[in-house]
Amino acid sequence: MSIRPIVITGEPVLHQRAAEVTEWNDDLKDLVEDMFDTMDEAPGVGLAAPQVGVGLRVFTYDYPDDDGNERRGVIINPTLEVGPISTELPDEDTEAEGCLSVPGERFPLKRAEHIRVTGLDLEQNPVEIVAEGWYARIFQHEFDHLDGTLYVDRLIEPYASMAASAVEEFGWGVPGCSWLPGRDDIDA
Repeated sequence: MSIRPIVITGEPVLHQRAAEVTEWNDDLKDLVEDMFDTMDEAPGVGLAAPQVGVGLRVFTYDYPDDDGNERRGVIINPTLEVGPISTELPDEDTEAEGCLSVPGERFPLKRAEHIRVTGLDLEQNPVEIVAEGWYARIFQHEFDHLDGTLYVDRLIEPYASMAASAVEEFGWGVPGCSWLPGRDDIDA
């Protein structure tokens, strides 16, 4: 369909809880198709509807397994169960996350190693995924978007201050900032 602009931190839709999907229609199908196109062009491994300015509880993901088998889909109105989160400091090399709504920045963040996500697909069929490692991290990251939380909101010091400085430096943190994958020169 089309690639949509990705809104940047400061846009109100990113900082509030998204609404449950109640209408399963062509608009929802178009949104999901556009989200896949946008995620692929960015490129990203996940994209939540609020990131394209739509306050609905929908996210797409695309993260192949270790053998290169596709794990790609959409989850609508998800619930998330997370395992324990270690109290150790995050590893700067192996636990650094990025976000298309804080483009070009990466900071380490502790996440649960194991999760279970449930929800519905585009045809309203039940979806249940048990994931671990980076696959689990993706679901936690995208689910956070649906609750109005960006990964930078979860950072500990000194990374929280570093993220805040980057947001200030780029003039983000206010409504109206976005970028268009494939068009704007942003290293997301």
